Amino acid sequence: MGLSQEQHRRYKRHIVMKDVGVQGQEKICASKVLIIGVGGIGSPVALYLAAAGVGTIGLADGDKVDISNLQRQIVHSVSDVDRLKTVSAKERILAINPDVNVVTYETWVDGSNIAGIIKDYDFIVDGTDNFVDKFLINDACVLGKKPFSHGGVMAFDGQTMTYVPGSTCYRCIFTAPPPIGALPTCAEMGVFGAVVGILGAIQAAEALRYLVGTGELLVNRLLVFDARKMDFRTVRFQRNPRCPVCGEKPSISELSKPDHLVCDH
Repeated sequence: MGLSQEQHRRYKRHIVMKDVGVQGQEKICASKVLIIGVGGIGSPVALYLAAAGVGTIGLADGDKVDISNLQRQIVHSVSDVDRLKTVSAKERILAINPDVNVVTYETWVDGSNIAGIIKDYDFIVDGTDNFVDKFLINDACVLGKKPFSHGGVMAFDGQTMTYVPGSTCYRCIFTAPPPIGALPTCAEMGVFGAVVGILGAIQAAEALRYLVGTGELLVNRLLVFDARKMDFRTVRFQRNPRCPVCGEKPSISELSKPDHLVCDH
């Protein structure tokens, strides 16, 4: 199914790019992307994916909008306080692009539901705010053979990487979550609002480039940046043969997770 005249006009700036073109835009419009966590990171991801014309955007989050979120979670507004974030974000997405099909999951992801949620999506974006969820998303995507973008932020610092089946996974690098309480949370350290915007824009670009099939993704590489200095660097990694989820003798074959931990990027 080709693009309509309206879509040709809307996505003209994509279509004129030789690395995207009509075929690339058609791929975007036919794709399905799931965003887990509709907070600071998930907000810019949702807005850019909607503007780009992603056909179906899934939103998974069990939280409600709080006034303290509005310093950085740009998909929400004052009138959304005390409303579900998935509902608020859906309305904003449709205001930007009514052609997008928005599917909402008003729940926290856990070991019992994540496999069923991610199974129908082409790409997953991790917009969560704690280590437990990040390892869960990694394990679910590795076991389910789903590509995903990891993102994490604290104060002025951000990091992101992309996983595709067969590449270095998040657990290859970090192995296991730190003990609860071992590190300060973002509620304790704070988050510089624009930093999540930088990170979310990068993750949205990764998702779109994966869908189109262009450029060099952040595969086997961890991008780390310090927004105090605007210093960006990438660290290359190789798959860990002893990784407990994707290694030669994996010990993780089922998903489990303790109670959800809220930090709220």
